[in-house]
Amino acid sequence: MTAQLLDGRALSSAMRKELDAEIAAIKAELGVTPKIAVVRAGEDPASVSYANAIQRTCELRKLAFEMHALPEEVGEAELLSRVVRLNEDPGVHGIMIQEPLPKGIRAEVITDALSPAKDIDGVHPANTGRLAQAEPVGRSAGVSDFFVPATPAGGLELLKRHGVALNGKLAVIVGRSRIVGKPMAMLLLRENATVILCHSRTADLPAICRQADILCAAVGRAKMITADWVKPGAVVVDFGVNFQNEVMVGDVDFEGVQEVASMITPVPGGTGPMTNVMLLKNLLEAARRQGQK
Repeated sequence: MTAQLLDGRALSSAMRKELDAEIAAIKAELGVTPKIAVVRAGEDPASVSYANAIQRTCELRKLAFEMHALPEEVGEAELLSRVVRLNEDPGVHGIMIQEPLPKGIRAEVITDALSPAKDIDGVHPANTGRLAQAEPVGRSAGVSDFFVPATPAGGLELLKRHGVALNGKLAVIVGRSRIVGKPMAMLLLRENATVILCHSRTADLPAICRQADILCAAVGRAKMITADWVKPGAVVVDFGVNFQNEVMVGDVDFEGVQEVASMITPVPGGTGPMTNVMLLKNLLEAARRQGQK
């Protein structure tokens, strides 16, 4: 059995076309061009690649883009000041702080300073808290008007648009970061999956992974998850971005696992392109909310 590809490039391309009508409507109704400001400190290769991809997408969709590339040596106070200025700029509708940040800069200080209304990657405590409080799908709306991190949102969209059943399924997530692992757990819980969130201290991790109907890898270790960790027929979502000899690879050993899984995301071309398009969806929603005040 060779797994069906969960093709993020194809789906994101289709979704970008869907977004074009919404972009045109926002420009016509509100008289503004939605603008995203990306803030980066240093030259982390994955961050640079992601920022470039966002810029290309914005240019193609005729959205406004600002890159704030600061040196590795930037101080916390200067970075904080830049974020505050962007919060106060009415022409900027969405702000994304790229990680990793340089040593000596406390990520929580920077993200806490973001305006929740412009936090289109869902990292501010107000947004993460609202996601945790949100009702499961099918129940009353509960809390709303929050942003979900784009990477796990894109992974979920891949699953749903490929018809993957989530209700009652066992989902195992390897990695507990606040930008991928934890929010992915919350999203799958909302879809009525049963979720096990694993991490570096989890005992007998391979045995737990082998139970998963849906296995999500977000640990940041190249090809860590091998075929013998995967239940035959499982759906595998690889969020990993690692570089081996300048080649991007995921957290999953793709060549081996694709012979066991029923569906799998490639790296590159899986969750990465979906992150990009989900960030745009959040940007458009942020611009609409700000324009309707």
